[in-house]
Amino acid sequence: MNEKNITLPDKQATIRVAAYPKELNTGGCIFGGWIMSQVDVAGSIISSERAKGRTATVGVKSFEFHEPVFVGDVISCYTDIIRTGKTSITVKIEVFAERNPAKKEIVRVTEAELTYVALDENRRPREIPKVSD
Repeated sequence: MNEKNITLPDKQATIRVAAYPKELNTGGCIFGGWIMSQVDVAGSIISSERAKGRTATVGVKSFEFHEPVFVGDVISCYTDIIRTGKTSITVKIEVFAERNPAKKEIVRVTEAELTYVALDENRRPREIPKVSD
């Protein structure tokens, strides 16, 4: 999927984090599980904001790795709520890597869709508040 001339979305990233050597896999790239955890963190931030409280990950609809992430890359996770149910929120997360600060390159590395459920104080599903106008 090697896209050229990619720019970052014109909105604020939910999270940005640098990839460090401790996250390397045996192939010399950043371990996919580390990227998955960053995606889950980003999705949980936006879902908790929308639910106005605690949420938990209940499903992964899709997870696609397009390009590797390398040590020194700064990844940015951009999130969009694509569906809200009675107790659940589905979030699309796009991950971009910024690399080579001297001649910045931006690469779309991962896309995912995760579903979260809103939880009450007993960690049981609860209704998501309606969006006020």
